[in-house]
Amino acid sequence: MSTATADDLWIDHPNAVAEIKAAFEAYERALMTNDTAALGAFFWNDPRVLRFGPTENLYGPEAIANYRSARDVSDLARRLENTRITAFGPDLGVANTEYVRLKSGKRGRQTQVWARLPDGWRVVSAHVSLLE
Repeated sequence: MSTATADDLWIDHPNAVAEIKAAFEAYERALMTNDTAALGAFFWNDPRVLRFGPTENLYGPEAIANYRSARDVSDLARRLENTRITAFGPDLGVANTEYVRLKSGKRGRQTQVWARLPDGWRVVSAHVSLLE
């Protein structure tokens, strides 16, 4: 069994990084306007998709959509810091960011794994946590 090298994976494939960045930024716009339909469309429509949040573990698109429709939106506005996007080949990447909620000052972290699927770039796994 051979081990993939950075050359095999083409770390930071320029097209993939640009496309993931565009998808990440569109996701952030949808998040800030609480566009639940758009937010749902960014996630892989498959029961294997998951989103772990500060107080919830969500498995599958229905659970993610239900969370979005019921969550408190009074402290959505946030400032992103230290956003890093890394692509692993042309079809997979990770977006990591830190954020500060503008109203409460709460600080958090977000990781999204993005995959290029037949219907475009989709979040296949996400993790959001708060720094206490």
